[in-house]
Amino acid sequence: MGEEIHTSHFSQQDIARYRACLENETALLRQWFAHAAFSPTGGIGGFEIEACLVDGLCRPAPVNADFLQRLADPLVVPELARFNVEINTPPQPLAGPALQAMHSDLTQRWRRCLQTARLLDADLLAAGILPTLQDRDLTLAHMSPVERYRALNEQVLRLRHDHPITIDIQGRDHLRTRHHDVMLEAAATSFQIHLQLNPAQSVRYYNSAMILSGPMLAVSANSPYLFGRDLWDETRIPLFEQAVAVSPWATARANRVTFGHAYVRESLLQCFEENLADYAVLLPTPLPTPPERLAHLRLHNGTVWRWNRPLIGFDDSGTPHLRLEHRVLPAGPSLVDMLANAALFYGLIQELATADTPPESLLSFEQARGNFYAAARHGLRASLVWLQGKPLPAQKLLRALLPLARLGLQRLAIDDADIDLYLGIIEGRLVSGMNGAAWQRAYVAQHGHDMTALTCAYREHQRTGRPVHEWTI
Repeated sequence: MGEEIHTSHFSQQDIARYRACLENETALLRQWFAHAAFSPTGGIGGFEIEACLVDGLCRPAPVNADFLQRLADPLVVPELARFNVEINTPPQPLAGPALQAMHSDLTQRWRRCLQTARLLDADLLAAGILPTLQDRDLTLAHMSPVERYRALNEQVLRLRHDHPITIDIQGRDHLRTRHHDVMLEAAATSFQIHLQLNPAQSVRYYNSAMILSGPMLAVSANSPYLFGRDLWDETRIPLFEQAVAVSPWATARANRVTFGHAYVRESLLQCFEENLADYAVLLPTPLPTPPERLAHLRLHNGTVWRWNRPLIGFDDSGTPHLRLEHRVLPAGPSLVDMLANAALFYGLIQELATADTPPESLLSFEQARGNFYAAARHGLRASLVWLQGKPLPAQKLLRALLPLARLGLQRLAIDDADIDLYLGIIEGRLVSGMNGAAWQRAYVAQHGHDMTALTCAYREHQRTGRPVHEWTI
């Protein structure tokens, strides 16, 4: 959940003062890394879901202010557009019935959200990109009334010298459109997995998350359509990367939405040093907190959207801790699908990060990044390079990785019944070749190119709670 700020207008003096605070807090963070100041507790998981509010025809319903007021749940908060919300779940130690507990909490909160939405003649939908979304829905009139979002829009355009933002995506179709605001970002909704890390193992876990990004994206792809155009299997990826590009002339190293340019070497401090060196301050608001809260550093980190992002939080005792945010996955298709994706990720990262041979020594960073974009383009049809350089079809690779995920979950002492349930869903998806992107395209191939019919059918299937590989066409 993002930090709120109190103004969207800044002066050069504001930027200079914020920059000084950011430098001081980065220096303090260096000391924390040098003196092992972080909590040693790892293995705590959680996630957040960005969801769409829709009307009876599955069109965007810009009613999140009334929805949130009626719901009154601090774990459900506004997103950029008035038709989006973010749903958070309490963190759980990854052991025993953790996955089932996460699923139960999410199901209960989702039901309350649905009940509240229906009071407003609306519904709630989890989809990587809402197929009925149209370009005209993404206007400043539909921006949530949150100062942070107004400021983000103004500052991105300031750094672009008011040049419009251009989206240019070549997939099965070609989409090119221009906007004079950042609202295109609101088209992309995600399922973001969190994992608290033991600092001593954090580099291995972070690099393993980058290596897993390609396979995870291939198995979960759910965003083939944008404005009616059939683009990538996971169109969210190029859309988000282009939607908040702060400069039409920015180098790849300075992209605000990025896979990165190298593995982490010695500590996650590397990412925060890069934040300071490579990224202009976007939200230079004064934050009247002590330096030990790292408020300026954490807010600045929130404006660098790495697909795998390191986070700093604080335990109830006030002790700082490190977390990994795996931002790769789309929302949907169903709640149980998202839990299965989380189970796959937690199991695989456990095994890769603790393997005797670091996987980053067996797969170059360039290959890991290439896998990520190949999976975004082609989903389960992608060819992915795996450890020691062997290319494999994504479906075949993921089926070979399932036993590794099972072993990882067993090492975490996750209940056997939960392992069978959630990895069984992944296996069913791989056997059938039916992830969310494949189902949407199959529906359109059979019923025609009607985005309203597609989205309404998707909603009905999502309501059943069944995983996508069991949906009929």
